[in-house]
Amino acid sequence: MTVVLFDLDDTLFDHHAAVRAGVAAHRSGLGLAGDEAAEFARWHALEEHHYHRYLSGELGFLDQRRARVRGFVEPFAIDLADDAVADAWFGAYLVEYEKAWLLHPDALPCLDDLTAAGHRLGIITNAERTFQLRKLDALALTARMEHIVASGDHDFAKPDPRIFEAALDLYGVPAAEAVYVGDRLDTDALGAARAGLTGVWIDRHGSATAEDRERTAALGAHIIRSLDELPALLA
Repeated sequence: MTVVLFDLDDTLFDHHAAVRAGVAAHRSGLGLAGDEAAEFARWHALEEHHYHRYLSGELGFLDQRRARVRGFVEPFAIDLADDAVADAWFGAYLVEYEKAWLLHPDALPCLDDLTAAGHRLGIITNAERTFQLRKLDALALTARMEHIVASGDHDFAKPDPRIFEAALDLYGVPAAEAVYVGDRLDTDALGAARAGLTGVWIDRHGSATAEDRERTAALGAHIIRSLDELPALLA
């Protein structure tokens, strides 16, 4: 294996924790009532639903943000019908979200070990390039990555094999020489495996079922609980 490619959000970057902190701070600043865990769960469900509508091409990038915030404030009878008002509301949340940007503790040690072993590194992300580059720059990851492939630059997104093929073309290597690591089983690990790469699912929460393990093994993919396990797995 010469190339190791990563998902960004919730693989290297702790997106989940940043969202939780951002939602809590923004709600607090607005004086919105409700249980913190329940309100975060509502936000997360809206993010999953509308972001996948964006990835499928049903909504534009800004439209999915507007749909998310409108759904979130509906119980509070807040009017965000005007696009500019909805964008401003989301922008205020983003300020709090960005304050909480942190890498997972196992990210840098893993990247250091892989670089020392001579692996070429990169990112494939289902997102807009500009927004993800801001994260990579803020987290001091940009210089570590040889290439960054973003679905926003294409008409397809993971698990479509074409996005993995686009990355392989940049590196000039066959799929058999590349690994892809991500936090979603089907989107990341199995999507990569179906494109011919070695897929690795980082299952940080130990949620893998017996069926998940069977499906993973059937495609020659792997499951790890931490990025600390990756260098040894590749060795």
